Amino acid sequence: MATLINGRQPQRRQQQKNQYVDFDNKIQNFSVETVRNLLKIDNKGIAKLCAKVSLMPKKDAHGRTYFSRDDVEILRKVKSLHDNAQKLQNRTVANPMERVAPVKQPASTAVQKMISTLESLEDNIASKLSKMIDEKLDGMDEVVVELVRCKTENETLRYKMNELNKENYNLKNELSKYKTIGLGLYVKKNGETLL
Repeated sequence: MATLINGRQPQRRQQQKNQYVDFDNKIQNFSVETVRNLLKIDNKGIAKLCAKVSLMPKKDAHGRTYFSRDDVEILRKVKSLHDNAQKLQNRTVANPMERVAPVKQPASTAVQKMISTLESLEDNIASKLSKMIDEKLDGMDEVVVELVRCKTENETLRYKMNELNKENYNLKNELSKYKTIGLGLYVKKNGETLL
């Protein structure tokens, strides 16, 4: 099983591996390893970032976990925000005297950046959710129209069936008034003959 025929299998594996690596070449899906290398964090760090923004990685047909381009961008922004907050916190702890005046201005801009980034993340998540809901509900209009058409058709068929049952009942009653005498001749039970 480990032997290779014509050397094709390593090329496919290399091609699949490179499918996730190059961030600039319009690639839409990235493996966990690639995201780890791009963000320069371990798997726990990726899991923490995903938990912060409620991001669930997807799985492909082979069960491998991957992230979309948008997911990687979101993780990259959240990591940079987290890193900036850590740097700011380290700077204020390391130099308590510096914290009095100069830090107030960068802190407010950092807070503004965080707020704007969080708002953009919120908009991005809301747009993704609305897109997903629209995709799910896309075919519902046609289904509703088809159900209404079927219901109308059922009502029409029920009405016709009732009319035919009434007609059948009337014909059976009319037929019971006659007695056959042969050769296609009938006699009314009260004694009259019809030809």
